[in-house]
Amino acid sequence: MGWFSRRPRIAEGTPTKLDREATREDLAALEEFVAGHRGVEFYLEPETTATDTTVVAIAHDGEWIRRRTGSPRTAAKLAHRHAVPLYEAARTGYPERMRAWNRAHPERRIR
Repeated sequence: MGWFSRRPRIAEGTPTKLDREATREDLAALEEFVAGHRGVEFYLEPETTATDTTVVAIAHDGEWIRRRTGSPRTAAKLAHRHAVPLYEAARTGYPERMRAWNRAHPERRIR
């Protein structure tokens, strides 16, 4: 018996992520946000072991939503289709207007 044979095997097809994959509803929510707000910018967040690739859409006033996109390519296509700038959040950070909006709307904080 080898060292690795003692580990329990993960069944094939069993997801290793803790979170769910992106859905059409996620993409539709981003499109609705772009249509209903002005000055929207997308901030791409990379995939992690817990979450699929996500985009934070931030409007001119700082209001924002976060939704899964599934891949950076999908996020880029969505941004191009709606003529929205796409930034990498890890490189640029988030704009101050988002933090100001969060301070003004404490009811949106996750408890």
